[in-house]
Amino acid sequence: MKKCLVLMAAVSCQMLGMPEPADEKGELRISFSDSAVTRVVEEIPDTSDFLLTVSSSDGTKVYEGKYGDSPESIMVDAGSYTIYVRSSDFRKPAFSAPQYGDEQCVVVASGGVADVKLTCVQMNAGVRLRIDESFLKNCPDAVLFLKSKDGKLMYGYSEKRIAYFLPGDVSLQMSRNGADNVLFTRSLEPRSVLEIDVSAVGGSADSPQESIKVAVDTSRTWTSESYVIGGGSSPGKGNSISDALTVSQAIASAGEEDVWVSGYIVGGDLSSSSASFSPPFSSRTNIVLGPRSSTSSRSSCISVSLPSGYIRDELNLVDNPSLLGKKVCLKGDLVESYYGMPGLKNLVDFEFQ
Repeated sequence: MKKCLVLMAAVSCQMLGMPEPADEKGELRISFSDSAVTRVVEEIPDTSDFLLTVSSSDGTKVYEGKYGDSPESIMVDAGSYTIYVRSSDFRKPAFSAPQYGDEQCVVVASGGVADVKLTCVQMNAGVRLRIDESFLKNCPDAVLFLKSKDGKLMYGYSEKRIAYFLPGDVSLQMSRNGADNVLFTRSLEPRSVLEIDVSAVGGSADSPQESIKVAVDTSRTWTSESYVIGGGSSPGKGNSISDALTVSQAIASAGEEDVWVSGYIVGGDLSSSSASFSPPFSSRTNIVLGPRSSTSSRSSCISVSLPSGYIRDELNLVDNPSLLGKKVCLKGDLVESYYGMPGLKNLVDFEFQ
């Protein structure tokens, strides 16, 4: 979960031996890298909705809010900063609640630019029990719990969901006849999902612990699997609004036709070398779609051609200036170049999000 750059969770950047620059301004640019490595056991939320916190070495919060609402560039005093992004604030055990994100420590030099590339990995750990019929037969009155220092979850015999915990020790506990017994304890690492088989192989009703077998299915201890955020589309990606391409994926997917793309309306008035990111706007024929509402760089965006008729009437920024910064899904054909940048043409549908 936390890379070498992220040791600041326990120590500050100064303690890592990094010098404190002079008290002058530098620039901090934060974005997600084109790809990330994680095991996909649940659907990953839109990274625009991730929570982003940027803190200075003294704990002062420079930015706190949604990643999609953050500025592309933040001017800060020279010094060390903690960048923490996560899909949710996960604090106690819960079913079907994977937490994805990243945490890094960077130093911004006076007059310099720190370009932070965030990845998206699972930060917590999961456990799933597979309860054999032999256990149900021999221990029908037993209740199973998964427990950590942060709380516990009752695991019903028919439960199929994954239980998520903060990294650390997690125990499988059985309650029966007024007594609680720990059957198994395992230290869980970030980015792991552990499957545990629970069965009963004989023994007496008076000594149930002796009859219970707990085995870790090592073939299902997931630690990593490729998942791409940006960097092109996968088969079937973009076929529906719920599976829409991000702007970065769309940029790398020229030639794809009849696909959905999700992003923010950030500008218009395109020419072959420029675009306007602030009102007033004068052209009704095009808009610019960006990865977040604050985007103001052509290189991070795609151009969008608005066909005459209903779609142009509803989406152009001349007649609808309030749409600036709005999130929208557009369906059309991706082209290599429209006004000198990757584009979306032949729009047939749209839906605001």
